[in-house]
Amino acid sequence: MFFVGYMVQRPRGTRDFTPDVMNRRLAFENLLETKSLSHGFKRVQTPIFESLDLFTAKSGPGVVKQLYAFQDKSDRALTLRPELTAPVMRMISEEMRASPKPLRLSYFGQCFRYEESKKGRYREFFQYGVELIGASGPYAEAEVVALAVDMLDSCGLVDYELRIGHVGILKDILTGLGLSEEGEPEPPVASAMRLLDKGDWDGLGELFSSNSIDQSNVENLRKLSDLDGGLETIDDAKSILDAIGVSHDSIDELQTLLQSLELLAPTPPSLKLNLCVARGLDYYTGMVFEVNVAELGGEGQVLGGGSYKLLHLFGMEDLDPSCGFGLGFDRVLLALESQAERLGREEVVPGEKATDSTLVLPFNIPVESVLKIIKELRDAGNAVELDLRGKKIGKTLDWASKNGFANVIIVGPNDLESGQCTIKNLKSGEQNSVELDSQEISRFL
Repeated sequence: MFFVGYMVQRPRGTRDFTPDVMNRRLAFENLLETKSLSHGFKRVQTPIFESLDLFTAKSGPGVVKQLYAFQDKSDRALTLRPELTAPVMRMISEEMRASPKPLRLSYFGQCFRYEESKKGRYREFFQYGVELIGASGPYAEAEVVALAVDMLDSCGLVDYELRIGHVGILKDILTGLGLSEEGEPEPPVASAMRLLDKGDWDGLGELFSSNSIDQSNVENLRKLSDLDGGLETIDDAKSILDAIGVSHDSIDELQTLLQSLELLAPTPPSLKLNLCVARGLDYYTGMVFEVNVAELGGEGQVLGGGSYKLLHLFGMEDLDPSCGFGLGFDRVLLALESQAERLGREEVVPGEKATDSTLVLPFNIPVESVLKIIKELRDAGNAVELDLRGKKIGKTLDWASKNGFANVIIVGPNDLESGQCTIKNLKSGEQNSVELDSQEISRFL
């Protein structure tokens, strides 16, 4: 197809990935998958488009303006998926109702949101996530958080902050102070949690004043937000909760989670108990957590999750609450890139390794003479290409070196007669005459 005077460009908010970039992305995906499997989580996959109702039921009709929603040819309301948790819940209700519980599921794929695109925020983005279905409580939550920490530690991310809170504690505080969970356009409890999540203390003070709540409670909540540490701050948190008049049931569960996490996962660079983290989503009901990387600024959240209730939407109330997290695949890679630049180190995802490719150069001989050897080398697990350029040896060696080949196998007329070939290692410069046999050749690749 030809376009005269017009270049078709990729859509705004999307990206192309060259082979070098894809090599890194595949290595990262493989690392995440290996870690998931080591924690017992097994991969599932859902369609890229779903019924629009799936997301309006979860997030309300207002979410439509953020979606790539459309009518298909049968006038069905569909949308490209904006996230992966709801599709997995739908899949469980349709395909896995009778599966033994608990379920440990992982997933990876593209998601789509129609929003302003900028570095770290794209209209087409990739998410890795896990869900633990059919088990709840601090040990189930510890298993999920431990996997998240294990993943980030294994990929080489440093200087990130893990924040852990509990939506149940926040709701107990706010309802105990007299705020209602009902109301239009937004219930006062929901408004307060949104303000707490943003750290908008002035806004919270105004909300408390309009609901005749003592301003001293703003300071108590601020103290909860300012707790500087993890497990060692639990007693301080309990003292603040005592001052507000909230029971210790949920904070005791959070204490068990943190104690378990110390035994299950690598030690995070920074772990902070922050009981004002609300995650901004109505379906969270218990523990919530998020990971932030300072280098990414306003887009610094690279992972988030917690305990939530969604399966009741599909008539499976007995499996609520569940627990899971979503990992921003693109943002973690951006964070690794930024940290490599700051720390002056090579930016490498563990497991990332360019395959040592070999070029087979048939020189002044019928090409058919080397095809069987090429197949045998590939069958043995080697990455092998047939030279298709037909240039002189010197130019071909120079081209192969510039294009990242590790070895070149040269087969000329005399080589065919003697049953030999020449293998040149382009990294070391070493050159060997080897029997024209795939097993012998493999020893030098």
